[in-house]
Amino acid sequence: MRAVICAELGSVAVKDTEVPVPGPGQVLIAVEAAGVNYVDALFVQGRYQIKPPLPFVPGSEVAGTLPSGERVLAMCGLGGFATHVAVPESSAVPIPDELDFPRAATFTQSYCTALFALRDRANLRAGETVLVLGAGGGAGLAAVQVAKAMGARVLAAASTPSKREAARDAGADETVSSAEDVKSAARAWSDGGVDVVYDPVGGAIAEPALRSLRERGRHVVIGFASGDIPSLPLNQVLLRNRAVVGVDWGAWSMANPPAQRALLDELLAMVAKGDLDPAPPRTAPLASAAEVLDDLLNRRVVGKVALVP
Repeated sequence: MRAVICAELGSVAVKDTEVPVPGPGQVLIAVEAAGVNYVDALFVQGRYQIKPPLPFVPGSEVAGTLPSGERVLAMCGLGGFATHVAVPESSAVPIPDELDFPRAATFTQSYCTALFALRDRANLRAGETVLVLGAGGGAGLAAVQVAKAMGARVLAAASTPSKREAARDAGADETVSSAEDVKSAARAWSDGGVDVVYDPVGGAIAEPALRSLRERGRHVVIGFASGDIPSLPLNQVLLRNRAVVGVDWGAWSMANPPAQRALLDELLAMVAKGDLDPAPPRTAPLASAAEVLDDLLNRRVVGKVALVP
């Protein structure tokens, strides 16, 4: 088979290697598409808290077919940027007809994070307002759609016109440039302050976003795509009885497999009903993996990207 192999930190190359042999309780997936996530780029750079031994094949989510021909998606941790991957049988989840392989391969991480964060951690209620930062990226667009499906109003902050257009297409009620005065814009749009900030960005925009929260507002920390972990002034948390809420969906999902499967099944049912309609990702061949990972690290990607073997 062919696989994207990281033999030294900071670089990847496509090479021929052996097809994995499924162990007990595993199945072999012929990969039709592999989702590319920011965390994959961090793995390759050696900047993630988990550092797999070299060499390794990056890629954490895939969609493809089982030997029976059944269409499935799966989270595989590592090994997804390849033509074949072996996963636990319980990880292979049937794909609804409404999703093609590229959309299925870019669905799980972004949408599970969004629903877990907004519903289970932020307790978002219908009629509330949400400011989504980094709204033109994969995580942000998923949050826009999930928040709208939950009955919220959404202000989407993104850095470029194309990213703001993607956020509007995903259902955002209004958009704002992340280079503007986000605090003032969010307060004006929400008549005094938003209820929830969805923050996968961190960096300089985090503090003005925190200051945009109304009474009992919740700042939901997803990640730090800006590359900078902000230091937030705790007096702004104390004021107006605000809360800062951490979200580590990945660790939670691994520690709670039945609950994670229920979460994913709920999201896939929302797709089948038409409540969620993920945008088609940009597709690229395995040979473009290095370029795609660099684009992600430098925030040049609108939406999601899937590698197609």
